[in-house]
Amino acid sequence: MTATKYLALTVTLICSVFISNAQTATDSLSTTKEKGRIWQNLKYDGGFVLKSVGNGFTQPLRWQKKDFLTAAGIVAGTGLLYAADTDAHTYFLEQGENAPQVLKEFGWYFGSPQNFFMISAGIYGFGLITDNEKVRETGVLIIGSAVTSGIIQTLSKNIIGRARPTDGDRNDFDMFSKEAGYHSFPSGHTILSVSMAHAIAKQFENIWVKAGIYAVGSIAPISRLWAGAHWLSDVGLGYAIAIVTVDGVDNFMKKKGAYSYAQPNKISWQFKAGYGTLGIVGTF
Repeated sequence: MTATKYLALTVTLICSVFISNAQTATDSLSTTKEKGRIWQNLKYDGGFVLKSVGNGFTQPLRWQKKDFLTAAGIVAGTGLLYAADTDAHTYFLEQGENAPQVLKEFGWYFGSPQNFFMISAGIYGFGLITDNEKVRETGVLIIGSAVTSGIIQTLSKNIIGRARPTDGDRNDFDMFSKEAGYHSFPSGHTILSVSMAHAIAKQFENIWVKAGIYAVGSIAPISRLWAGAHWLSDVGLGYAIAIVTVDGVDNFMKKKGAYSYAQPNKISWQFKAGYGTLGIVGTF
């Protein structure tokens, strides 16, 4: 099976589980449930994407002490990874020699911009067409986060101009370079794949489902290290940007009450056995 088929299968499974989880809330939606409101919903959602992006870039003006501590932690963590870049690069190259080819290809496809936005559009489009507010919200969260982090990583890559492992050592920089070989810091594949994984995983409470989604989202970053396309600090900062951006957009949407749907009824399942009877009873 090719990497493209694996990508399609994996994305289908993730979306199926997510949509199944979201579908339980569909019958209890409290807003925007009239038919024929696709255009209104599209304008509303598009507006919140723009608002979330604007909030993301103005949020530092409202940072509190904990936010500065988080930023300091990211800088310190990136510095530690930077110190280990050369050794880590050698290690991952050695591991990559025996890594399954399908995972290498899958990582590239899953983290590439064209596939990312195709999947994002598919998730949001499903929510828009079926008028499922929970899926729409997740689609807006993914897209808003991707636009924000995408602008950050594009500016960073071009301004910092760090050489990829294939084009120089860890200390090789050429600021404002237009060469792709000097657009290593941070990793764009990491930002996109982790942004999607984190946004979708936030919709679940089951720890095993979350772990599975994060595992899929981690294939792209690891595959870039196997391929020698990025330094470890590139990937580490990409993770941090993705997580912080998704959380920021999610908090902004919740604070503004952008989407309001009733939580599904909790069902308690019990096994019942007795004389002449055997079954499972759900109480809600």
